Amino acid sequence: MITNTSAAQAADESSISFSGLRVTEKQVYRGPNIYGYEPMIRFQLDLGELEHHPSNALPDFSERLVELLPSLHNHGCSYREPGGFIRRLHEGTWLGHVTEHVALELQTLAGTRVTYGKTRSVKGQTGVYNVLYTYKEERVGLLAGLVALRLVNSLLPGEMQGVVGLSKLMPREVDSRIDLDVAFDFEAELGELRRLVKRYAFGPTTRSLVEEAERRGIPFLRLDDASLVQMGYGKYQRQIRASITSNTSFIATQTASDKALTKKLLDRAGLPVPQGAVVRSAEDAIRAAQRVGYPVVTKPLDGNHGRGVSLNLNSPEEVRWGFEQARAHSRDVVVEQQYQGNDHRVLVINGEVVAVAERIPAHVVGDGRRTIQELVEEINQDPRRGDGHENVMTRIVIDQHVIDLLARSGLSPVSVPLEGQTVFLRDTANLSTGGTAVDRTNVAHPMNITIARRAAQVIGLDVAGIDMISPDISRSLYESGGGIVEVNAAPGFRMHLEPSQGTPRNVASAVIDSLFPKGTPCRMPIIAITGTNGKTTTTRMVAHILRHAGKVVGFTTSNGIYVDGELVMSGDTTGPRSAKVILGDPTVDVAVLETARGGILREGLAFERCDVGAVLNIQPDHLGLKGIETVEDLAWVKSLIVEVVTDTGTSVLNADDPLTLKMQKKARGKVILFSMQGGRDAPAHLARHIAQGGTALVREPTLMGDELVLYDSGQRLPIIRAREIPATLGGFAQVNIANALAAAAIAFAQDVSLPVLRTALSSFSTSFEQNPGRLNLYDGHPFRVLLDYAHNPDGLGYLGELVKHLRPERGRVIGVIGVAGDRRDQDIRLMGELAATAFDEIIVREDELRRGRKVGQGARLVAEGALSTGFDASRLQTILSEPEAVQAALRSARAGDLVVLLATEVEGVWQQMRDFDSTQTPPRIYDDTLRQASSTSEVPQQEHRA
Repeated sequence: MITNTSAAQAADESSISFSGLRVTEKQVYRGPNIYGYEPMIRFQLDLGELEHHPSNALPDFSERLVELLPSLHNHGCSYREPGGFIRRLHEGTWLGHVTEHVALELQTLAGTRVTYGKTRSVKGQTGVYNVLYTYKEERVGLLAGLVALRLVNSLLPGEMQGVVGLSKLMPREVDSRIDLDVAFDFEAELGELRRLVKRYAFGPTTRSLVEEAERRGIPFLRLDDASLVQMGYGKYQRQIRASITSNTSFIATQTASDKALTKKLLDRAGLPVPQGAVVRSAEDAIRAAQRVGYPVVTKPLDGNHGRGVSLNLNSPEEVRWGFEQARAHSRDVVVEQQYQGNDHRVLVINGEVVAVAERIPAHVVGDGRRTIQELVEEINQDPRRGDGHENVMTRIVIDQHVIDLLARSGLSPVSVPLEGQTVFLRDTANLSTGGTAVDRTNVAHPMNITIARRAAQVIGLDVAGIDMISPDISRSLYESGGGIVEVNAAPGFRMHLEPSQGTPRNVASAVIDSLFPKGTPCRMPIIAITGTNGKTTTTRMVAHILRHAGKVVGFTTSNGIYVDGELVMSGDTTGPRSAKVILGDPTVDVAVLETARGGILREGLAFERCDVGAVLNIQPDHLGLKGIETVEDLAWVKSLIVEVVTDTGTSVLNADDPLTLKMQKKARGKVILFSMQGGRDAPAHLARHIAQGGTALVREPTLMGDELVLYDSGQRLPIIRAREIPATLGGFAQVNIANALAAAAIAFAQDVSLPVLRTALSSFSTSFEQNPGRLNLYDGHPFRVLLDYAHNPDGLGYLGELVKHLRPERGRVIGVIGVAGDRRDQDIRLMGELAATAFDEIIVREDELRRGRKVGQGARLVAEGALSTGFDASRLQTILSEPEAVQAALRSARAGDLVVLLATEVEGVWQQMRDFDSTQTPPRIYDDTLRQASSTSEVPQQEHRA
């Protein structure tokens, strides 16, 4: 806590050169992430010299901030009570923390309430902070951060002002009116935020449905910038567009939009509807009015929201005027008798009436002093009124229709009504034109409820707004007069959610009940698999097992996205965007998602909860990137997977990996351990877990070879011998025994029976078709080829052990190796050292994605590592291009050799290897330049061909 500044800080600051605030990074997390479980925005803020100037050391800063944003008094901050943040301001807090709170409050003032944020210093960087805060709408959240920084900056003394890197927070594809070169204008920029909310945030109806789904734990995905939303995942998903649902009939919607057809069907069903006709000319409208009798109503045949509707027309002139109002919205115009009474909206959902509201048209009540215009201005000051559908009520707009309507009564906007005189400004009572609503649900007559229910059923709508005119809704329409004047598809909910008067009704609940009846699943099981090595193979094994169990499986891997065994998208698909492809697929029973470090750091997770979270191992890979410097940092990132497991789900952890085992403290749900160290030599922690009735999958040595065994609730259940799983290559591929244990643990958590598990594992091989790029052996040439994706020291170490068992008695082992440029120098050199122990001859290549390194730099480091072990330089060559390096290895191979291809472009290398014509292999001639380059550990700038 800061109470005052030091003498040096309080000295003359004219000698200090202020560079202002600097935004150095920006990240948008769209799901659970390493900082929290909600979508968040993070930007890194360098305070520079302002690190030495907390809020209490800045003249008038706190006072002016609170004057601009008095609602900051509601922020509890660390004190967890209103006024807590204000205390922090006066005690002294840093500007990053201040910006966080301002960004939250700006979003709330703009119409999207958010409350959670945090600011943390960046390790090893003085004055640099990660500013994090939640958001409801991404574009609004980003712009709120930008405006917050501009606001904070505007309150600083002149010599301290300046913000660099603000453009990082400008939302993409948003035509913002904020000019970063113009002085800060609080009202204008808050107005811009409100404009974004109006444009992109959910309207009241959609928002109520989404919030009700969230309360029930039903996940959702927004599918467009409007109101199309997917609720639930996989085959259990439903969709809504405002109050139109997956259950809404297209025919019913079309019928409801045709007012004449609707009235005809209702009349046929014996329901009370007004007499009328459809016309296309003013003369026909007048004749129709004379037939049905005045007063009449005119309205568009297929209109909505009360547009073009005119009521209480009592003469041919008024009918002509009403016709023109309606004709502006539709070629066909309805002329019908006008019922006398009050306008009511009856909301019917899934065949039941859930709310009734009396709607009152926009109006003012005179006071004998002010004009109609002035009375409207006063009404519009009500904070509940907004533009369009953004608030509970809508501001009243005096447009030409209002002027014409007033003129029919001999009034104008500048007329002064008498005290107590009610002046209606609209014919219709729609909330979108400024009307108000009074809840009448509890007083509606049972017969009127029945009439509304039958009307929705006749038209065929699951969600319908029935418009009734009734002198008294507490009396039957058949007694009091009146009837149904309209049936609406996609009715708005806000008049029921927050009526101007009366009891609010949670009508969204009835819609969610209809979409997801009690006991109906809303999501398929989600299995998330992470770790350093083995993710892809384990994911494929799990998918293979679940398909044997009769499930339609969607899974993502570093090779592509698959649905029911079919490749639907190729490439590295281990991030959240790829996961959403599976979550959005309406055919999928279960999702198996390989979940890599990169996607977690970039966007967070695609899902808020998973049913099984598995962490296979933590090894030093990809260190030094995005703030992940140590294996402990990496474990912190990957532990997110087991932190978001549902309470009824399962966390699967590697008991042999210390960092993974520590995740037991964070893991949610039931914990299943897997281990390669079963049997008598089982470590104490594993033996204790089993003794306490815990579930574990272990490898146990037996006289007949290693066996995979399940322990559950004190029972020992043998599953299968390791050598009977083709993927273990006779039990020698130890890495695939570990992967099989993990896969079996995950499958057991999904209630797969042991017979199905045995059958599935016994049919999973290392073929390219089942597991591309993972221990794929090919014997179609006089020599043997092994294709693998080992890309880090741990993976290459496992491969080296397998090569010992595959090594030919008289032939050579030729290895092609390349390492991605985003590894640390020492990790790349270590790969060379391991290659030297595994291979007799080495061809060093380079990934096309050098990731910031110069051409040849990564290959040189691999060569250095190999040569540092004493490896013969004459048996090492460098060919940077992967296809050329592979071709060189295949050409140099002789009968009986083993060629090991550590590939990046797995599919291309496999095809190249299959297409290779070994009968045309010329004698191997080594390039002297390559030999010389290898011996000096330097790679020429141009690639060399063998």
